[in-house]
Amino acid sequence: MVELYKILTIISVLAYWLLIAGITTRIVYKRRSIGVSLAWMMLIYVVPILGIFLYFLVGEMNLGKTRAVRAKEMYGPYREWFRRLFAIQQYRPHNLSDYAIPISHLCEKRLGIPTLANNQLTLKSSTETILTTLIEDIQQAQTSIHLEFYIWHPGGLADQVAQALIQAAQRDVAVRILLDAAGSRTFFNSKWPKKMREAGINLVSALSVSLVRMIFRRLDLRLHRKIVVIDNQIGYTGSMNLVDPKYFKQSAGVGEWVDVMVRITGSSVPVLNCILAWDWETETDQRMLPEPPQCHPHDEEPSDMVQVIPSGPGMPEDMIQQVLLLSIYQAKHSITITSPYFVPSENLLFALTAAALRGVEVNLIIPDKNDSMMVEWASRSFFGELLNAGVNIHRFRGGLLHTKSVVIDLHHSLIGTVNLDMRSLWLNFEVTLSVENLEFTQSLSEVQHQYMANSIKMDARQWRKRPLVKRLVEQFFYLFSPLL
Repeated sequence: MVELYKILTIISVLAYWLLIAGITTRIVYKRRSIGVSLAWMMLIYVVPILGIFLYFLVGEMNLGKTRAVRAKEMYGPYREWFRRLFAIQQYRPHNLSDYAIPISHLCEKRLGIPTLANNQLTLKSSTETILTTLIEDIQQAQTSIHLEFYIWHPGGLADQVAQALIQAAQRDVAVRILLDAAGSRTFFNSKWPKKMREAGINLVSALSVSLVRMIFRRLDLRLHRKIVVIDNQIGYTGSMNLVDPKYFKQSAGVGEWVDVMVRITGSSVPVLNCILAWDWETETDQRMLPEPPQCHPHDEEPSDMVQVIPSGPGMPEDMIQQVLLLSIYQAKHSITITSPYFVPSENLLFALTAAALRGVEVNLIIPDKNDSMMVEWASRSFFGELLNAGVNIHRFRGGLLHTKSVVIDLHHSLIGTVNLDMRSLWLNFEVTLSVENLEFTQSLSEVQHQYMANSIKMDARQWRKRPLVKRLVEQFFYLFSPLL
């Protein structure tokens, strides 16, 4: 019997060693960033059983076999739809500025999506204005309303949006809503799904979470896009979920969420609609490709140039980070960034510090209080390096600043759903607009300066005096920052 135990022990140790060696080889073979690879290996070696379980659960970009096959089959028709945009009147690469040209070339080559002229953008920076304007547009809808959001939370003006959609469906407007299952869990447990479906609204839960599904697909893939398209003519996107901040996470102790949205009309609206259609078909296997942009007599004179940039599983990897890096390295005078969750990659951290060291004024605006404890501490671990390089860090005190925006030299801007963390940059389904319009960019800059006026600017000398205990906690969470 003793010999049997010895044999079983040897077999168990050998099996354990082979498993660890196999996963380590797999991590190295995937050729992700060094920080991500090291974080996973440290987790596996320090807490082996838990680490191995987590790696199998969320360690790789596993869409699930059915979804992956469907996404591959879908690619042809959507690629052809985007290809036709290069032949329309609104494709005018010669009108692009020096800031937009490299971003446009990158998106054309990697995504097959061109920058289009003849858009009209309006920045909405008040939650009440955003939701009331959206309700008015819904009330005027004639044929279709398509929405996708990460979070829909009942209460306040969000309920008025729901009621407006029900009334639209009752007058035979086709209403389709795609909501992330995890983010909108409270909504799906409320009275609204039943009322909407009874009214004829097609409501779908995306990326459903269950113990069975986790065997076939990683659970933390999230549909983080925020898109509304009405009649294929009016679009909305930006940082705001479909929530009324007065009724959302009031017990979190971070204040009301502060967001912006862009209301857009013109040639880029069908592009947003096509991205939404991609998500809809991936989830439902139902195709609803929109009509392409229409040409009108007044389109001879170019207006706002917009590059729509989707990212996420099934699309070119590292897309948004490449756009961010291009924008930062082009800056000559100033960079102003707002992000609620700031856990940058090594490349982004280097780009920001290098910009500050070469004399560019770099302003980073983040919330003073965060609703994620892990992100809060991991974020702090980068402050010292940024402050020492001359980056200005502003901690917003007017609530949880949720706006995701970048302004370069007051001439070029990025705005959308992407946080400056690993999850948004590499994992979630996201969308960003690269905007080539001076008036819009300056309006966004004014909003950013309002945030700075309601912020505390960090002092590098004071930061160095923080207690040792806080430094140790920061470094602990820094080790896991590539996984956040």
